[in-house]
Amino acid sequence: MRGAYDVFVSVGMIEHVGRGHYAALGALMDRCLPERGRGLLHFIGRDRPGELNPWIRKRIFPGAYPPALREVLAGILEPWRFSVLDVENLRLHYARTLGHWRERFDSAAARVAAMFDETFVRAWRLYLAGSQASFTTGYMQLFQLTFARTGDNDVAWTRAELYR
Repeated sequence: MRGAYDVFVSVGMIEHVGRGHYAALGALMDRCLPERGRGLLHFIGRDRPGELNPWIRKRIFPGAYPPALREVLAGILEPWRFSVLDVENLRLHYARTLGHWRERFDSAAARVAAMFDETFVRAWRLYLAGSQASFTTGYMQLFQLTFARTGDNDVAWTRAELYR
């Protein structure tokens, strides 16, 4: 990625970057964003550090790691002078989304089984139902974080202004 940009947006990527690559991601953001640049990180995470469920890590998202918020702050934002402007947790919204996906999947299960097999259908039902339960109970989180450079005072005063 070359050049400078007004905004850096990452949706659903950080959980696949891996902790070992946080420094490289922070350096990329630092290189791309000017002094008045803004950023948004939208990612699946956890309240505290911990590995992803082994079955999901093996069958659904190999190598994925949903970070705790503090891991993102310490590993990606703080070293490059980025300050958090706002954090929102959308886990209940995502639980509802997963419920809708599960309903749609169930209504198409026969077609999916014809394309793959019943084992595949059972695995995806388990994944969708388990994920919905994880977000409903708070075991998993869906963070949306906005940031700017440390000391940049040309920022929104309210959340409504920030997302306008």
